[in-house]
Amino acid sequence: MPKFVINGGKSLSGEIAVGGAKNNAQIMLPVSLLSKEPITITNLPEIDGVDKSLELLADLGADIVRTANQVTINTAKVSKTELDPKIADKFRTSVMFVGPLLARFGKVSFPHPGGCVIGAAGRPIDLFIEGFEAMGAKVEIGEKFYHISATKLHNFEYFFSTVSVTGTQSLIMTACLIPGTTVLKNCAMEPEIEALIEYLNSQGAKISGNGTPTITIEGVTELKAGECQIIPDRMETGSFALLAAATKSELKITHCNPEHILNLLAIFKKIGVNYETGADWLLIKKSENIKAYGIKTHEYPGFPTDLQSPYVVLMTQAQGISLIQETIYDRRLIWTDMLSQMGANIIMCDPHRVVINGPTRLFGKKIISPDIRAGIALVIAALTAEGQSEIDNIYQIDRGYEKLDARLRSIGADISRIE
Repeated sequence: MPKFVINGGKSLSGEIAVGGAKNNAQIMLPVSLLSKEPITITNLPEIDGVDKSLELLADLGADIVRTANQVTINTAKVSKTELDPKIADKFRTSVMFVGPLLARFGKVSFPHPGGCVIGAAGRPIDLFIEGFEAMGAKVEIGEKFYHISATKLHNFEYFFSTVSVTGTQSLIMTACLIPGTTVLKNCAMEPEIEALIEYLNSQGAKISGNGTPTITIEGVTELKAGECQIIPDRMETGSFALLAAATKSELKITHCNPEHILNLLAIFKKIGVNYETGADWLLIKKSENIKAYGIKTHEYPGFPTDLQSPYVVLMTQAQGISLIQETIYDRRLIWTDMLSQMGANIIMCDPHRVVINGPTRLFGKKIISPDIRAGIALVIAALTAEGQSEIDNIYQIDRGYEKLDARLRSIGADISRIE
């Protein structure tokens, strides 16, 4: 199992480019099943989730031609409707293949999706099941598989009892090929959803309400396919911005969209992190005497749960006391115990809240990455800390950040990957 060895306390500078968004790429790959025409996806990140999605498509019978950050997928020959558990068990977004297969073939079988386990009892798929039942599908839960089938799917109206990004995307994709008008309410509004709708509409779908909590879909008989460019990864943008602030470095982040992290930038203004923005770049300036400021995670456009972990690291270097409240996932703050071992002054109030008293000196430590976002936070902490750190289980980090160590070395980080 590879690990990172990091010698911290070094000044960083230069430019670092943001890759294609993980959460956009892993949705656009299942979209290929909605049309029999080939789709070409560009700015595709080279990460584990993309690899597994393509492996699953190949197992279903798709023809795939891939080069670096681009792939062309033709699903015309796909006829299989069962997701291979050896592949689907390994990543959460395998569930996103269910809706397109159901819409195209009227049936699908799949195991419970795997991937990151965050929160008590994992991450359930009840909203997906309720949505499929609302459109007339029959759901049978076997010992190892879910079996979903429908003689004919019908238009429906559905209210999300909990705002769900993947749930919203799944039902949008499925409803595109269902006759009649479908209305989805209390939808998530993330940029990745906007990108999905823009692509589908460009290929013949009739979806309105983009960027709002109410999405209306007029079903069509077929969809075309064309070229799709993956949007910049806003979590990488935010993570690199927080890295620069925590290490008191000046760093230019390129190939990004600052409009996607306006909540974080608004907080930067409050706490004294100086920055400039352009259409596709963000310059974080060296900032001293950063002020403590508490945050509460919330669905977009609120503070992203995926940036909560790196923000915690920044608060260990800020002046004063901050309260961090996690409202999306249970147990997502448990990792802060490792930050305490590095010297941070953190009090856990309960699984949803921690109090941070800063600034504190951090020291190198042997630690383990528990998930993607805590993993990048530990990398930031190690780069901020004095001395050497070793981070194990970096497979979790690789799932979300393409060639992270190489990119960090390009801005002066002393980081090595040890096999």
